[in-house]
Amino acid sequence: MPRPFVAYLRVYEPLSAFDEAVAGRLREALDTNHLDHATVGERERDMWLRSQLSVPPTLLPGELANGEPSPRALRDVLVLDPAEVPIDQATVGPGPLVCPLDVRARSAAALVGFLTSSHPALRAVALTASTDSVREKAAAVLSDLPGGAVHIVSTTWTVPLPWFTLVDPQHRHIVVATREDPRRQVCWRVAMADARRRVAKAHSLAERVLGDQGPTKVLEDTGRWLEHFHPHSAVELDYGGLVQLLDDEELVEDTSAADVNAIVEALEREDVEEIAARFESLRDFWSDLAVRERFN
Repeated sequence: MPRPFVAYLRVYEPLSAFDEAVAGRLREALDTNHLDHATVGERERDMWLRSQLSVPPTLLPGELANGEPSPRALRDVLVLDPAEVPIDQATVGPGPLVCPLDVRARSAAALVGFLTSSHPALRAVALTASTDSVREKAAAVLSDLPGGAVHIVSTTWTVPLPWFTLVDPQHRHIVVATREDPRRQVCWRVAMADARRRVAKAHSLAERVLGDQGPTKVLEDTGRWLEHFHPHSAVELDYGGLVQLLDDEELVEDTSAADVNAIVEALEREDVEEIAARFESLRDFWSDLAVRERFN
């Protein structure tokens, strides 16, 4: 079974960023069996399937039948060595850096979005409890988040182009294995201070040239999200399961990060031709994935 076709933006924080109760659980996870990039997608899918197959089904993955968080899910964490993070003008660490999966809270946030945007008829079919009780439960889960934000945001089938402004294109980490091999990977890592500086510059230019909607709104939301975390954290942009949809040549020759960063520089110069050429390149690369999503 393929990995979920999901891309991720993750934040890894030093243990000192967490209160002692949370840090204790994370240390226990470090000493036992933390996750890695090859297994994290399967773990998230397993949690979701268990939540739907339990009797009765639980509202959110990563919780027990009584609605309390699962002790195992609280210890689900990815780990990163600060030495794996390219540094421009920042400090990262001390290590190890940890990224809790926050699957229960991420699902609660998605549920709030579903309640806000879905048709009443769809909500009636999808939910077994009242809208008010579901909204109340989701809000309670989100209010318990340490620091007030999940450590991971994700998208299906594509990568939001504004995310590429956070990273240096030259710092791409790529593993070309078979499509079925979970080690197949494309990601970038960046120090938190560098990521904040880069996204702030991109937001300022986009707002001036493009207005406050579209890419500008994504940049604003991303910048606000990053402010929730320790300044010595690291940020990771990971293609996740999307690498299964790209052949080796597409994976190696992908210039998305370079194209987006070139657009930011072109916005500064007000170089319309460069912007148009780079957008065309990005459109050509990502259009095949857009078609797959439409027919899935």
